[in-house]
Amino acid sequence: MCIRDRPLLTSTGLAAIKMNNTKLFFMRGFFGAIGMLAGFTCLTLIPLAQATAISFSKPIFITIGATIFLGEIIKARRIAAIIIGIIGMLIIVQPGVNSLSFGIMLAIIAALAHSINALIVKKLTLTDTPQAIVTWMVIILIPITFIPAVTVWQWPSFETWLYLWGIAIVGTLAHFSWTKSYTMAEITSLESIEFIKLPIMALFGWMIFSEIPGTWTWIGGSIIFMSTIYISRREAKATNSLKLNHEAQEPKF
Repeated sequence: MCIRDRPLLTSTGLAAIKMNNTKLFFMRGFFGAIGMLAGFTCLTLIPLAQATAISFSKPIFITIGATIFLGEIIKARRIAAIIIGIIGMLIIVQPGVNSLSFGIMLAIIAALAHSINALIVKKLTLTDTPQAIVTWMVIILIPITFIPAVTVWQWPSFETWLYLWGIAIVGTLAHFSWTKSYTMAEITSLESIEFIKLPIMALFGWMIFSEIPGTWTWIGGSIIFMSTIYISRREAKATNSLKLNHEAQEPKF
């Protein structure tokens, strides 16, 4: 972790990772650990497509939580984007009648825990830097996940180490970008973009694992893509309009 985050710390200094809201940092570590453990475990019990589909309930939890705890206003376009995105996801997965198995329950718990985690991150961006949020998440997760890891620990092979380092580097970059985005926009306007992960996963599945997506995957993916592009463009226009109105109202000297 120290080696991985060294470039980040070198460029910003130790002052940038100071904790200003210790309670929220540890709450985030707790819910982050629950989400991570539940998410990884559910992948061993239910199909990847099913787990991914359930994970897209996160924007719904976040939108509800953001209105209750953060005071954000839900606009009709955001609600429409979420609903359309879910429809596209259902078209891809085409779920049947499934019993509520332990794997499905874990996937729902993971989605809920990650939703709470996202709300905490949004709150932390008001008092702490993205560098602190990213760095302390890793530090706090180490002792929390150490005990369950020890019970099933196996030393990774050289090839596995390469995969783990790849995950660490790409994951840290994604984590930092995700946290930074929360300082620049409302959380409910960002979460609709989550739906675009499904077509991206289908593309990488084809490129890396030679998995050819079916017709319904591309239809659903197109619906998801169009819904996220639409909501993003509308929110960008609304933000620019608010900025222009604010600048026009400011007195000129």
